[in-house]
Amino acid sequence: MGRAFLVVMDSVGIGGAPDADAYFNGTVPDTGANTLGHIIDACAAGAADQGRSGPLAVPTLDQIGLREVMALAAGGTASSTRSGVATEQSRGKDTPSGHWELAGVPVPWDWHYFPNDTRAFPSDVVQAVCDAAGTDGILGNCHSSGTDIITLHGPEHIKTGWPICYTSADSVFQIAAHEEHFGLDRLLNLCATVAPKLHEMRVGRVIARPFIGDAGSFQRTGNRKDYAITPPAPVLSNWVQDAGRHVYGVGKVGDIFSMQGFDEVHKGNDATLMTHLSDLVDSAEDGSLTFANFVEFDSLYGHRRDVAGYARHLEWFDSEIGKLRARLRPDDLLVLTADHGNDPTWVGTDHTRERVPVLVDGYNGTPLGLMGFVDVASLVAQHLGVSPK
Repeated sequence: MGRAFLVVMDSVGIGGAPDADAYFNGTVPDTGANTLGHIIDACAAGAADQGRSGPLAVPTLDQIGLREVMALAAGGTASSTRSGVATEQSRGKDTPSGHWELAGVPVPWDWHYFPNDTRAFPSDVVQAVCDAAGTDGILGNCHSSGTDIITLHGPEHIKTGWPICYTSADSVFQIAAHEEHFGLDRLLNLCATVAPKLHEMRVGRVIARPFIGDAGSFQRTGNRKDYAITPPAPVLSNWVQDAGRHVYGVGKVGDIFSMQGFDEVHKGNDATLMTHLSDLVDSAEDGSLTFANFVEFDSLYGHRRDVAGYARHLEWFDSEIGKLRARLRPDDLLVLTADHGNDPTWVGTDHTRERVPVLVDGYNGTPLGLMGFVDVASLVAQHLGVSPK
C-alpha cells in the first residue's frame, strides 16, 4: 500500500496571490512580492554569492516542475507538468492558516492581531502573564524580531526575571525566556497557562521562545514550542488516522495542529529534520502519512531578509530531497509545497501573501494547474484511499 509524504517548505512562495494588494508589510502592499522569483533574480545578478555563487541551482525541484509552475503563477499558459500552483482562501498569511488549509480546513474566522503600538498588549493579557509567571511585569510588549528583542531585553530579563513578550504581523503571542535563569519548564508551563486566554481572543499561537547564553551572545535554542488553537474540524491527519493508518509529524506540524491526528512527532533543526524524513522513507508504515515542515527558510532567512542564506538553504534542501526521492517506493506520493511567502527582498520583515508551488512526484493524474490549498489535502487523501470526515 502506497505512502504519502507531504513536505512544507515554510514560506517558499512563487508570486503574489490575486488578493495580495489587501495584505501589507508596513504600508506597502504585498502585490509584486515573489519569494522564489526574486531569489532567483538575485542569484542570477550575483547579489546572493555569500557562501554560494552563481544562478540558483535546484535541479531536483526543477525536474519535478518548479520552473513550469512559476511560469504558470506568473500568468503563463497551463503547464505540461503534473504539478500545480495553489492559492489560499483563508484570510491570513500565517502558519496556522496555511497549514490548516493545506490539510483541508480553511480558517472560518478572522485572527486577532495586536497593534504595532508602544504597548501592543491589553492590560488583562499582561496581568495574566504576570500572574502565571509570578512576576510584577513583563518586558517587550511590542512588535519585534525575536533575535533583536532578546539582544535588547535579555540582560534585564536575567536581572529581573520578567518574561520577554512580543508579537509580529502574525496572530501570535511570543514569550522569550532564558533556559537557565528562568527555566525551560517554567517557560513552557507559562505558555500553556496563558494560551487558553489568547486562544479565546482568536490569537492563533502562543509560542515559547527559549534562549541561552550571555549578553552579547544570546542564542535561541531548538526547544521552541507552539501552543496553537485546535482546528475547528478534522483535518487530513485525522482522516488518515481515523482510517486506521499511522501519521508521522516532522518539525513543528504537531504543534500547529495541537497534536490532533499525529501518532508521533520528530523535532529538531532542519538538518536533523531531514535525517528524520530520510529515516521515515525507509521505515514509515504502508498506507501512512508523513507530514513535515522545514521552518528555517522562514525563520532564519525570510524574516531576517537574508537572500544569500535563503538561496543556500534552497540548494541544500534540493540536494537532500534528491537523495531521498531516489529511495521512494514506486507507489509512494511526495508533495512539496509551502504555506505562504516571505520574500527576503521585500520591505519589512513579515510574511508575504503569495501563491505556492505544489510539486508532486508519484502522481499520474491530470496536470494540477491552478488549484486551492485545500486541493492538496484531497490529492493526498485520494492517494491514500481515505475520505474527509
